[in-house]
Amino acid sequence: MGWQRTLAFVVAGLLTLCPLLAGPARADGARYVGTAACAGCHPTEHTAFEKYSKKAHSSKNVRLMAAKLSPEELAGCFVCHATGYGKPGGFTSLTATPELADAGCEVCHGPGSLHTASGDPAAIKGKPTVDDCRACHSDARVRAFGFKPLLRAGAH
Repeated sequence: MGWQRTLAFVVAGLLTLCPLLAGPARADGARYVGTAACAGCHPTEHTAFEKYSKKAHSSKNVRLMAAKLSPEELAGCFVCHATGYGKPGGFTSLTATPELADAGCEVCHGPGSLHTASGDPAAIKGKPTVDDCRACHSDARVRAFGFKPLLRAGAH
């Protein structure tokens, strides 16, 4: 009986801690889940995103530059080059939330936990707009990145 009680205690502890490890939820309960979670239901879009989108691998550049940047400069990079940085349940660091280190699907479509759990299209932003892009592709950054506001350019 002793091992069964220990196992029950461990399982109860994990069920309590897992939501905390994933980061805080938004007011509606949505959490960021990472781009890999999208692949099962959206394989064509996921494959195209991983293959063609520059932002799908954006953490590589941040990692290369990180040692030369101050913490403030690095935080400025994460705002646009990671998923959900500074938002409830979003990216916090390369070691703590590596699944959110790249600018993934949820940068444009919002936190995906409610959508992945239910499959409900209304539980995620289905069609981002150019205004959504402007959070990172602002006037100050547009010239630097040569951005063209094409919603489907290299994403999916």
